[in-house]
Amino acid sequence: MTTWLDVPTEHPFGVHHLPYGVFSIGEGSPRVGVRVGDQVLDAGAVAAIGRDAGQVGEGPDLASVWQTPSLNAFLALGRPAWTTAREWLTEILTDEVHRAGVEPHLHSLDEVTLHLPIEVADYVDFYASEDHASNVGQIFRPDSPALPPNWKHLPIGYHGRSGTIVVSGTDVVRPTGQRKAPADAAPSFGPSIRLDIEAELGYVVGGATTLGSRVSVEEAEDHLFGVVLLNDWSARDIQAWEYVPLGPFLGKSFATSISAWVTPLDALREARVPVPGQTDPPVLPYLAGEATGFDIHLEVELNGTVVSRPEYSRMYWAPAQMLAHLTVNGASLRSGDLFASGTISGPARDTRGSLLELTWNGTEPLTLADGSSRGFLEDGDTVTITAWAPGPDGTRVGLGEVAGTIQPAR
Repeated sequence: MTTWLDVPTEHPFGVHHLPYGVFSIGEGSPRVGVRVGDQVLDAGAVAAIGRDAGQVGEGPDLASVWQTPSLNAFLALGRPAWTTAREWLTEILTDEVHRAGVEPHLHSLDEVTLHLPIEVADYVDFYASEDHASNVGQIFRPDSPALPPNWKHLPIGYHGRSGTIVVSGTDVVRPTGQRKAPADAAPSFGPSIRLDIEAELGYVVGGATTLGSRVSVEEAEDHLFGVVLLNDWSARDIQAWEYVPLGPFLGKSFATSISAWVTPLDALREARVPVPGQTDPPVLPYLAGEATGFDIHLEVELNGTVVSRPEYSRMYWAPAQMLAHLTVNGASLRSGDLFASGTISGPARDTRGSLLELTWNGTEPLTLADGSSRGFLEDGDTVTITAWAPGPDGTRVGLGEVAGTIQPAR
């Protein structure tokens, strides 16, 4: 796709991508931006020009919703508006006639501060990788079947804490809590000593539903706006002591990091792939239907050393199935909801998406480029997760990065 911008065709943030985020400049108010190349388009300012000139037509007032400090108002407009907006943005960035009006509202990435792109309404984290679930089962339940009996019948998840979701680059303070190893006579209290990561994909939801209604697999894409990279930081020692019988709580809720840019699902059309066959056992009817995954390639760095390259295409449950299951009991959706895939892992050691698996619960430490070793995270460690997916005509869609550095417990 050609553009009047000085952006190479193969740029992972070219006009075939156009992810959304929230940015500010200096003391200015945060507002919605669209990344193209290494610049950020002030979407609301340009939409206001188009609105005042009658170029946007009879559709939604994009200028108003894009001049707010989150994507939530835009998400609430629903898929028809998302499609209209993408088509309009593509037009003004590819047709030279718009250049004079658009160019003054492009800002270098170096000039801007990026913020959390959404005001997170509700947050749910799933457990959709069979490889990850099997590895965890072998580690924690070596004398029992690796997968729990319900795993292939429904997408398992836990309800997280939306208020502790932070944007990439935010430091993560080591959590403190109760922990008890199997050999300990009693629990102790203190900073986590088994702090971990989970490389995941997050799904941003738009279009509210009413309490008591359900979203089917076929209807899910009306609500799935886009994806972010996500790191579900996990205190394994706190988690292991608390999670029976109600599941993760304080071992997860201290921080979850997401990337600053939200890649629209429309930018991932060439990356769609079938999910693995769900025939043994077959899924119940409400989970059946046209459901796909994505050919997304992740890379996990610990202090600059690549320690894993997970493949999202191996995930067992599709995002449409996860959303259908999330709402099957009548739970309502709100614009700004976020749900995550769970740790993305593969069968080989270098495709595992958590240190728990990579080091087999700390018994097989990793060796980093500087010669140091890690079973779990130490204070000062920086974890960076990046990803890309195939785009049109041999291009790549870059999903940016989600990064965080561990700070000592307080």
